[in-house]
Amino acid sequence: MEIRTGKLSDLDALSAVENECFPPAEAASREAIESRLKVYSSHFWLLLDDQKLVSFVDGMVTDIPTLTDEMFADASMHNPNGAWQMIFGVNTIPSYRKRGCAGMLIEKAISDAKEQGRKGLVLTCKDKLVNYYAKFGFVNEGVSGSEHGGVTWYQMRLTF
Repeated sequence: MEIRTGKLSDLDALSAVENECFPPAEAASREAIESRLKVYSSHFWLLLDDQKLVSFVDGMVTDIPTLTDEMFADASMHNPNGAWQMIFGVNTIPSYRKRGCAGMLIEKAISDAKEQGRKGLVLTCKDKLVNYYAKFGFVNEGVSGSEHGGVTWYQMRLTF
């Protein structure tokens, strides 16, 4: 398995994995992924198994401490020198789940954020994943203001 950052040439594979992992109301569109890649491709962490994309994590960097729905749609909000690494998606194709794939990428994102001098990372997740992210040191801050996909999200923060 290989971990590397994203490239614009990964767009089709990223879009396919996103759509396999999230329901239509929650999945990022191909256009949104493309605009993110154009602005912050180095904040896409990809896990490949023999050149096949099996998992990825992505998100922008910002000084805004709370993850907002606006961030999902507006890649221009990315600030390369920002304090907080946001995590928009943790995606692993079904046949590779429960093998530690997502965990490897989360740990890489955490490590990179530390090396880059960030204050920490912020993500939102559904209730059933709160304990999963807590294993990495994320703390549940309660129900998020996010209305993304029409579901309830919990904001979680890992502060260095």
